[in-house]
Amino acid sequence: MADPVPHSIILASSSPTRRRLLKAAGIDFTADAACVDEAVVRETLTADGETVEPGDLAEILARAKAEDVSARHPEAVVIGADQVLSCSGELFGKPGSMGAARETLLALRGRTHQLHSAVAIAGKGEVRWAMVETAHLTMRAFSIAFLGSYLAQAGGDVLDSVGAYKLEGPGIQLFERIEGDYFSILGLPLLPLIGELRAREAIPE
Repeated sequence: MADPVPHSIILASSSPTRRRLLKAAGIDFTADAACVDEAVVRETLTADGETVEPGDLAEILARAKAEDVSARHPEAVVIGADQVLSCSGELFGKPGSMGAARETLLALRGRTHQLHSAVAIAGKGEVRWAMVETAHLTMRAFSIAFLGSYLAQAGGDVLDSVGAYKLEGPGIQLFERIEGDYFSILGLPLLPLIGELRAREAIPE
């Protein structure tokens, strides 16, 4: 593959949602998923009983993804992103099965959790900018019958989300209150990112 032209933009993610957000915003980009083992990063950071703040973890992962892809495309503006869900000190990852998705939603039912969404920009293999947005979401005390109906309707899409839901779909029915930036909840702090891309002359002013 030919080297990108200066100021070409690469999204270091395979997330369909992040791709849709950038495309809908009119950003000209290509995608190249980062080769970062998130589980290994988490285990390394929490080794020997160490603790890491959820927002810090999200930023570390976003930075790692951006740097990984930037090392392969040094002349491009590379965007890395990650999202961490926390609830009363417990961290939740993407469910590996529908059964795990059900357990996640039961654990979050009737409680307020936080979504920490991080984004980073790298160039020449180094992160040049990064930030984290945190949203607070309260799930209603839905019935077990509703949960079964929701999972049947949403299907395998829930496995792509750390909370087993997507607000842009039937997952919105799980909630009674949401405080935070909508785009960040979807997985990408879009307005700060666009502002930084404009400041770096990667997109027109």
